[in-house]
Formats: sequence, structure tokens, C-alpha cells
Amino acid sequence: MNVAELVGRTLAGLGAGTAFGVVGSGNFEVTNALRAGGVRFVAARHEGGAASMADAYARISGKVPVLSLHQGCGLTNAMTGIAEAAKSRTPMLVLTADSAASSVLSNFRVDQDGLAAAVGAVPERVHSAASAVADTVRAFRTARQQRRTVVLNLPLDVQAQPAPAQPSPPSVPGPAPVRPDGGSVTALADLLAAAERPVFIAGRGARGSREPLRALASRCGALLATSAVAHGLFHGEEFALGISGGFSSPVAAELIVGADLVVGWGCALNMWTTRHGSLLSPHAKLAQVDVEQAALGAHRPIDLGVVGDVACTAADVLAVAKERKGYRTEDVAARIAAGRWNDVEHDDLSRGGRIDPRTLSKLLDELLPAERIVSIDSGNFMGYPSAYLSVPDEQGFCFTQAFQSIGLGLGTAIGAALARPDRLPVLGTGDGGLHMALSELDTAVRLRLPLVVIVYNDAAYGAEIHHFGDADMTTVRFPDSDFAAIGRGFGCAGVTVRSAEDLFAVREWLAGPRTAPLVIDAKIADDGGSWWLAEAFRH
Repeated sequence: MNVAELVGRTLAGLGAGTAFGVVGSGNFEVTNALRAGGVRFVAARHEGGAASMADAYARISGKVPVLSLHQGCGLTNAMTGIAEAAKSRTPMLVLTADSAASSVLSNFRVDQDGLAAAVGAVPERVHSAASAVADTVRAFRTARQQRRTVVLNLPLDVQAQPAPAQPSPPSVPGPAPVRPDGGSVTALADLLAAAERPVFIAGRGARGSREPLRALASRCGALLATSAVAHGLFHGEEFALGISGGFSSPVAAELIVGADLVVGWGCALNMWTTRHGSLLSPHAKLAQVDVEQAALGAHRPIDLGVVGDVACTAADVLAVAKERKGYRTEDVAARIAAGRWNDVEHDDLSRGGRIDPRTLSKLLDELLPAERIVSIDSGNFMGYPSAYLSVPDEQGFCFTQAFQSIGLGLGTAIGAALARPDRLPVLGTGDGGLHMALSELDTAVRLRLPLVVIVYNDAAYGAEIHHFGDADMTTVRFPDSDFAAIGRGFGCAGVTVRSAEDLFAVREWLAGPRTAPLVIDAKIADDGGSWWLAEAFRH
């Protein structure tokens, strides 16, 4: 056994999740060692797609996936997806070959440690045969326990060294819950006792903490909302407002603005979640709960910061909280029930062979099975699937938008689908984003995924069209693409939707075996700039 094989088998022994990547000479042996150790390997068509697949798989499965890459160009091809994962604190191990220390003139040689650090990932390295297991365990432990994206470099010369006899790797437990101190618990309980209209906004750090948050909110009369990445966490709750921020419904926005106390639970309270602060009343008190001290007050001043795990903190506060009616009145419940996006009437713009994206999204929400997992690409369209396509829980929504790059959606949808094969995977993407990622349609077909790809096709980079107003738009408008035909070329089913009547083909596909993806080329009407984007560009 050489070091490459040892590293692969060590990761398998540590319990690594699915591996994704593109195999080249530099990562051939270590990838086969992962496979020999029982780790599933999914071959992507491009390293960028593989990175997004691994990122989404980690978010939905809770396991630490592996992204396997060739040295140099393999890593640079994957950097945008790695940046997204790093900025989202996705626990993920990037296993990349590196040029040998002596190969100073190699064209493959780049500063791979520097690349990783530049986007917020943690650079690690296998230094020698003697340290290979310890180096690998350290990298995996950092990814899992610190919730970080780690880039583990495997120099080619070290890979080839004979591996010394090694004991089995130690187990690496997940992160230990951080218990809040008693003073912080009392202070938060006092704020809740004094509040008449409290609102909880749960973020990424609150995923998996539905029950303690729901119980505390019920006790103190708080309404429940989420950031985009935690969408679905409170699905089915009577006093749940949905997403806070640019995707908020008018009623949700009004109720959040009306709060006299807003508590961010594992939520950054950044400009997107608060609409640049406009959703927060200047008279409201702000509290924030996070496992990291540095996160508290990072985006705006707060009245109280609590260092603690969301579930632990909610449970401890519940134990001392006073019962309050708070914001939970019959009138508020009725407003919430009547004010969800799918119940908001709109002036249907469908005409001239183009369908209103709101009409399209509402009808698809009714057509598609409730047990779904919705992934979102970036662009002017993205609010429609985010707001109108309901999801059963927080594992039903995958939103890889910390870096706000278009083109990550298809890889995201594939990774999410593999993490939850019991649910129908659905992708909302724009024509620009899908063009960037088309090669991964082959991966979806090869995996026989029943993936529904909804292309909100306006033949343009829509955000720029609406941002730059009357400027010359020839650089961001394109000839219309026939994505249904493109999808069929890859082996997908493909349908073109210009009106509500065209959705009969979607019903037929849903009634069938679903052994290949469905590409819905929806020719959407001009929305004049989506509501959420208009809000963002005002600031």
C-alpha cells in the first residue's frame, strides 16, 4: 500500500460520506482507495459541478463528503463551488492532488494552500508517509467538528511513498453542543417576558432544532420565520411566516416590521435576511444566538448576544420562560393564513407565448408531490421557486447562494437528490445558470435521477436587464434556447411551457416511471424585475 491508498482507506474508515469528483492521474489511486473502502464515488462531468454536488450532499445528509480532484487545474475548476461551501461553513473535505515539492517548473504548480485560504477554506496537507494518517484525521476532524470546508493537499511524491503499517483511524465525533451560560439564559428569558410582539428568525445554525424552538415560541407568543437557507424548518406551523428577507410575503414583512423583539437563532441577521435592515423596526430589541462569539453583532448592533447551540439555548430558556400570548392572536393567525405567497393574487402577465413566472410556480406547486427537495440557482427568477414551491421541512430546500454565483444549481440539485433519494428532486434555474452547468445533465441521466429541472427562461441575464435600466442590453440578451430539445439530447424528457395548458406534459411525466430527468423549458413573461431584486437594488 502507498500513501494515496492509505489516505483513501483512512477517510473511508473515518466514515466519510459520498465522494464526488473528476478523476485524473493525480487523484486516480486515492479515489479508487475510497471506493475500495466502501465510499460511493459519483463521477461528475466538471469539477465545478462536483463541488456543488458535495456541498449540497453535506447540507442535506449531515455527513462529511469528499471532493476528489486532480492537481492544479482540477482544483481551479472547482474553486467557485469550494468558495460557496467555505462561505456557508459546509463541513466538506476537498481531497486534491498537488505537484511534488521538487516540481517547481511544473505547469500544474499553483499555490494550492493560498487558493484555499483565499476563499475561506482551511488548507491542510499530507506531509509524509509517517504522518499521513494523522494529517488525514486532523483534516477530517476540522471539517466535521468545526463545520469547515477543508482542502487536503496530497503531493504526488508523498502519494507514491510506501505506507507504514498503521492502526485503524480513531473515530471522529460530531461537534459537541455549546451550552449557554446561566446569565445569558436569564437575560434572554427576561427580554422575551417583556416583549409583546416577539419574532424568531432561525438560520443555518438552527437546522435540526425545530422542536425546542417551536416549544419556546409557543410559550412566549413568538412568530416563527427563517432565513432562506433554513426554509421549511417550521412548515405546517400556524404562526410560521416563511422566509424573512427579500422573499418575504407582504404580510410576513409587515408582521416582522411590527415586532418589538427579534431573536436570530443561528442566523446572521444580514442584509438579505433583514432587507438591508428595513424589516427591523428601529424600536425593536435584537438578540442573537450563535455557537461562535465572532458571529454575534457581526452585521448589526444587537442588544443581547448569547453564545450557545440553538437547541440547547432554546431548551434552557424554555425551562425558565414565562407564558405569554405575545404576537399569537386570532387576528394574526388569520392574516398569516390568508397571506402566504400562493394565496396572494397577482395580475397574470401570461400572453404572447410567455407564461407569468408566478402563475407557473403556483401551478407547479400544486402539481408536484409534496415530498420534494427544491434546489435553487441564482438569478432574477430565484424568488419564484423559493417563495411558491412549498417544502416539507428544512431538508426539503437547498440554497447554495452565500457566494451568489449563477450556475451552481444543477450540481446542487444532484447532490441533494443523492442525499435524500426518497424525495422528488426539483431544480429552479435560469437559462443563464443552466447554460453554465449543462454538462451535468449527463450526470443526472447517468444516475437515473427523477430530477425536475424548471428553467425560468427569459433569454437573458435577467438581474442585469433590470438593474441597468435603459442602458444598452446587447451584452446580456441572447437568442432563445430550446432547453427541451437540449435536455432530450442528453437523454432527459423535455417539454416547452408557454401557457398553463402546456403543463399537461408534466402531469404525464409524473404519472410515468420517472427514470430520467424532466427539463421544463418555461418561456417566462417579463416581470419588470422581480420584487426581491428590486428591493435589493434600492439599497
